[in-house]
Amino acid sequence: MKIRRFHILTFFTLTVFIVSCSPGSKKEKLVIKNILEVQAPVIPDSVKQLVLVYNETLKDQQAKLFTFQKDKEEWSIVHGPVQAGIGENGFAKHGEKVEGDGKSPGGVYELGHLFTYEESVNTRMPFTRSTPEDKWIDDTESPDYNQHVRGETSAKSYENLKLKSDHYKYCLVIEYNTNPIVKGKGSAIFFHLRDSESGTTAGCVAISETEMLKVLKWLDPDKHPVILMGSMEVLFENPQ
Repeated sequence: MKIRRFHILTFFTLTVFIVSCSPGSKKEKLVIKNILEVQAPVIPDSVKQLVLVYNETLKDQQAKLFTFQKDKEEWSIVHGPVQAGIGENGFAKHGEKVEGDGKSPGGVYELGHLFTYEESVNTRMPFTRSTPEDKWIDDTESPDYNQHVRGETSAKSYENLKLKSDHYKYCLVIEYNTNPIVKGKGSAIFFHLRDSESGTTAGCVAISETEMLKVLKWLDPDKHPVILMGSMEVLFENPQ
């Protein structure tokens, strides 16, 4: 399934069922319910797993993450709230992200391949063990822009997927700007680890290793998982 931005002609009403692990406050329950109802038109019926990452305003560097599973027409919370770091400059509105802006892209995107330092991972998602030769190209002039390359590259700049830190120990590709690839609209958007509760990213989404392992164990490619990201001020208004 290659879905980056969903256009659904048939609109439907989404029923949200909050289970026992639901957020504590009535306000938060209402926020989630409203977000999912507004964004329902851009989430196709084939999607049975959803990761929601949201904050209050576009400039906020921190966000809350929830995961949801869909049974029939009802979404139920599986994990959350989980504290997440996003771009150091917050969220970009859908379609407004550009390379190097330090913002996480708002919108709905497929969750793709996992790169990991580990030999084995308790997940059903497809994964590759990262080596020092694995790179993700962020050079806007390269023919390999926003693509994975193993080995030599003519690109002038890229992200190494095997770092000295643990940030990319679990590095799940968020399929932003990958099909089609538009040069200059942003690259290397990942769901990865962070090392502190206040940590931010250059445009990715980052959570603790403990929480990441729970999410990876839960994710199932047969359920077509996607991630929905943005600020409340945008997610309340229009489908992303």
